[in-house]
Amino acid sequence: MGPNPLIGILYHWMGGFASATNFIPFRGIKRWSWEIYWLVQGVAAWVVAPLVIAAIFVPHLFDVLRASPPASIRYAMLFGAMWGVGGLTFGLSVRYLGIALGYSISLGLCTAFGTLIPPVYSGQISVIAHERSGQVILAGIAICLLAVVVNGVAGWVKEREVSPEERLESGELDFSLVRGLSVAVFAGIMSAFFAFALQAGAPIAAVARQRLVAEGRMDLWQNLPVLVVVLWGGFATNLVWSVILILRNRSFAQFAGQPGRNPMRAAQLTGYTLMNVDPRELAQRIAPKVLLQNYGFASLAGLIWYLQFFFYSLGQTKMGRYDFSSWTLHMASIIIFATLWGIFLKEWVGTSLRTKSLVACGLALLIGSTLVVGFGNYLKAVQDQTIVQAGCSGCRGASQP
Repeated sequence: MGPNPLIGILYHWMGGFASATNFIPFRGIKRWSWEIYWLVQGVAAWVVAPLVIAAIFVPHLFDVLRASPPASIRYAMLFGAMWGVGGLTFGLSVRYLGIALGYSISLGLCTAFGTLIPPVYSGQISVIAHERSGQVILAGIAICLLAVVVNGVAGWVKEREVSPEERLESGELDFSLVRGLSVAVFAGIMSAFFAFALQAGAPIAAVARQRLVAEGRMDLWQNLPVLVVVLWGGFATNLVWSVILILRNRSFAQFAGQPGRNPMRAAQLTGYTLMNVDPRELAQRIAPKVLLQNYGFASLAGLIWYLQFFFYSLGQTKMGRYDFSSWTLHMASIIIFATLWGIFLKEWVGTSLRTKSLVACGLALLIGSTLVVGFGNYLKAVQDQTIVQAGCSGCRGASQP
């Protein structure tokens, strides 16, 4: 199956929607501390879902991993662990900045580093910059970064316009631009290591592709074993930090129903104020039904989170030779749907028309950037196809007497 940038863009949009949506189930979790539901969703997102889905689509998954170069597995896991640090702090950026702005700033920096550093490191950037298709792709990346700046300005203006009561209503209890920006910068840089991990895992994908072709299956699934390895590294980082918090806060018993609290304010306030609830209930054990719902919501969040990279892996196979641009498409898609979720959850209620216009402008630029990057990949795919056809024609001409 050859490149098809249009299909690739659609896959990346689907992945972006999954990523921007994975925080929503957290809002239904009640009386669990952050480290508890974060670890539960991590097991679902980084261990169970990758293994199950890869095993479904890739025959003899563990044979593929055993046949892969050990160095590729080590580096993919190492970069995955470094990305895991970014994932931990990314959650805090959403806490302090809200969904719309937290996603925009963190993922904007993640876009810049994750997209540009791999081709710069490999030396491919010089060739990209001197081809028309590469220039179009770089222009699309620039548009995406401009959109991030616009969204950042919108958030800066928002802090001066939205009242504490309105932030409370939308679930933003701890909005802090300075603290949030500091965390978001660090999270964005570290999260970019996921792109490096995927590049390091390319030999694993090559082995998987050979096995898929030999079994008569689509090579569309070749990146799924890479995700298994990368996410192992990410899970290790998150497991260590979650265990540290569980020991520090003595919250292990919450797995069995002891009540905790939601420092990230996962649950809505409505119905849980002291006017609506007997304060004595807050010290009681979590009801079995509610506890089961907590596990369900956290696991659902993990599954939705994994789907972002499931669709990313599919989209990357469709982008052609310049598949490094998949990272920009993925990040832009996440910010698009995070912004839409922010609007739906009334994070921008109480802001001026100017602020709403900035949000709309940033959203339009993000959508435009994905189309421009996709068009650049289309130009490259057409160029490669023309070269192949010309070569085949030359071979046929040379073979004629």
